[in-house]
Amino acid sequence: MQKIGDLGFTIGFTLNITQISRSNQGVESLMSNLASPNRPKLGRALSLAALTLTVGLLAAACQEAAPPTAQGGTASPAGSASPVAAKGLKIGSLLPSTGDLASVGQQMVNAVPMLVETVNQCGGVNGEPVALVSVDDQTDPAAGAEGMTRLAEREKVAGVVGSFASSVSTAALPIAVRNKVVLISPGSTSPVFTQQAKDGKYQGYWARTAPPDTYQAQALAKLATERKLTTASTLVINNDYGVGFEREFVKAFDALGGKVTNEGKPTRYDPKASTVETEAAAAFSGSPKAVAAVLYADTGSLIVKSAYEQGKSQNTQFLLTDGVYSQDFVDKVGKGQNGQSILAGALGTVPGASGKSLAAFTKLWEEKQKRPLVAYAAHAWDAAAILALAAQAAKSNSGEAMKDKLREVTNAPGEEVTDVCKGLELLRQGKDINYQGASGDVDIDAAGDVVGSYDVWTVEPDGKLKTIGKVSPAKQ
Repeated sequence: MQKIGDLGFTIGFTLNITQISRSNQGVESLMSNLASPNRPKLGRALSLAALTLTVGLLAAACQEAAPPTAQGGTASPAGSASPVAAKGLKIGSLLPSTGDLASVGQQMVNAVPMLVETVNQCGGVNGEPVALVSVDDQTDPAAGAEGMTRLAEREKVAGVVGSFASSVSTAALPIAVRNKVVLISPGSTSPVFTQQAKDGKYQGYWARTAPPDTYQAQALAKLATERKLTTASTLVINNDYGVGFEREFVKAFDALGGKVTNEGKPTRYDPKASTVETEAAAAFSGSPKAVAAVLYADTGSLIVKSAYEQGKSQNTQFLLTDGVYSQDFVDKVGKGQNGQSILAGALGTVPGASGKSLAAFTKLWEEKQKRPLVAYAAHAWDAAAILALAAQAAKSNSGEAMKDKLREVTNAPGEEVTDVCKGLELLRQGKDINYQGASGDVDIDAAGDVVGSYDVWTVEPDGKLKTIGKVSPAKQ
């Protein structure tokens, strides 16, 4: 009976070996337990033999498989199935493929591996291929913090493209700084980062390729006044992005002669709330000519639809922002009784891409992705490019060395380059460069910010998005 019991243990153990830690300490502890003198000799022999065989097979398999990453990603050179040697530059991406910003994140996430593939095809960085570890931050600060911890402490990346949501970047930044990892966001636009960077909180490990909402709020306020919208209320998601944008919009709109009708009692909604009817109604109280709505796509569609169903929004101009610049958002809001989009005629702003390398990037994107260029893809491409260029300029693959080169490779003096491969080659020769990105000139300042222009977009009666012009931030 003892023999059968030991054999049953061995079979059960073998089937569940993948749940055992692969660390030496974990295996040694297990071996010690199985070899205990309290177990019969034959049982110990069978169990130890099965363990030795199984661990050996697992070790061989691990040599062929790329190391797992958060959310099922892998660390490998773009286009390759095998892991990169630890001595090469290793970067991560922390972007939303799921959650409230998935409709935007899913469109842009492929820009980073495209950049890595391009760099590796022209020699890599510091003589080695670049490895990429991709993580889905789920548009959630807790998941983002967990993902950043994985990237920094387990994957040992030197730089990360991310996050997109300001609240997620807020959660990830302390982890990045503590581990000396450079974090460059293609879309976290909260003005809070500017002041905290100036206060030295990020120690130079933070930058972004999308301009802060200080500028977008000014651009939206300018657009409102150009359209003779003299009164407006605000309706925002209650997080760093929404509240920061709201405050800057109120300041800019007031300076341009507009009146914010709910300035004393702003309407802010909880993204985790089960109902939003009260907030939807409150935003339209007092019959403002416009509602500046700073939303995320999933929860924002619910609040816009609720306002329509309550009969509140039909005669009011929606002013929207980059957080809902997606066809998915418009489709989720749906159509009204007249068969037209509920959002027909809405106006919005989104950071535009107008860099000197935009045409080349657009061509590459359309060849690789088989679809038109999407919002923020150029900003993600530039963020990854800057990480590669900074590492080459530093002649080091450490975040600590890279952070000191971010401004050097993106600002004058230096030879202007629009091709990341040419930039890498010049840096290998010891020359200075001034990278001109696809999203813009990406002249990163001391706070990690860039200044950009904004596209103006609208929703047509059939629900399609259309870019109709540009607007620059109003001068304060």
